[in-house]
Amino acid sequence: MVRRLTIAGVKDSALTNHGNLQAERLGKFFTKNALHFTHVFSSDLQRAYKTANTICSWNDAAKGGKLEVTTLKVLREQDFGFYEGKPLYARSRDSTKSGKDNHRSQHQDDPDFQDVESKESMDSRMNTFLRDHLVPLLHNEKREKKEVVAIVSHGIILSHLWRCFLKLLPKNSVTLSPGLSVGTGVTPLEYLGGWSNTGYLELDVQKKWPATNNAAKASRSPPCSSESPSIDGSTPTLHEYKVIVKTVNGKEHLQGLKRTRIVGSSKYDEDQKSIESFFKKRMVG
Repeated sequence: MVRRLTIAGVKDSALTNHGNLQAERLGKFFTKNALHFTHVFSSDLQRAYKTANTICSWNDAAKGGKLEVTTLKVLREQDFGFYEGKPLYARSRDSTKSGKDNHRSQHQDDPDFQDVESKESMDSRMNTFLRDHLVPLLHNEKREKKEVVAIVSHGIILSHLWRCFLKLLPKNSVTLSPGLSVGTGVTPLEYLGGWSNTGYLELDVQKKWPATNNAAKASRSPPCSSESPSIDGSTPTLHEYKVIVKTVNGKEHLQGLKRTRIVGSSKYDEDQKSIESFFKKRMVG
């Protein structure tokens, strides 16, 4: 049996059975490690927000509360335009162009042709998310507890979010946890992305200086300069913060989990009982 791979950026593909198992593993892992969230933001595409809802379910079970997912269109994956839902194109043997570039040259004059979303467009979306949602949480001096935020989205757009986030920080303010390996050891911070399905990036965002009086803060804070530019001139930078990268593409929760052929790739049905529950003996009280 040949599995046909298709392009799904903003195409609202369903979460698979295997994807649901991964999400359950992730939610359980976070709870087991006492990582309890105060905010969960998610793409509004179901493969993301169903994962986010699963994380919230485990969070609620541990904390005895109710955490709602904030679903946002701005967190969607890159829009592949004309190529959405179409098969992945292989490179032509007699051409230096990629298969996608060849396909573009053949179809770009079609009336319904829509090109792939640009990097600039994705950066703009991520800057909007930072400005409207994440940065205000960090700058909220009235909060009574530490904010623990989960952002559930998609591989390409998360890479852009990470790079846009870095631009708000001053130089040399990001460090790696001791012993953390990120490949060759020379990987630039901007390219720590490239997550597996449900692989996660864990960051500890801290203020460099305690919130004292304004004069003391001003004397110890670096100037807001080209080292830490604001988002399109309208959002405060994070020049008072430092970031410790604790985990890159964390996959501990996936250890021992194997994809079941055919069944694993099928659409997950919340009303469908698992094989274990089907064969479980009925308990008589």
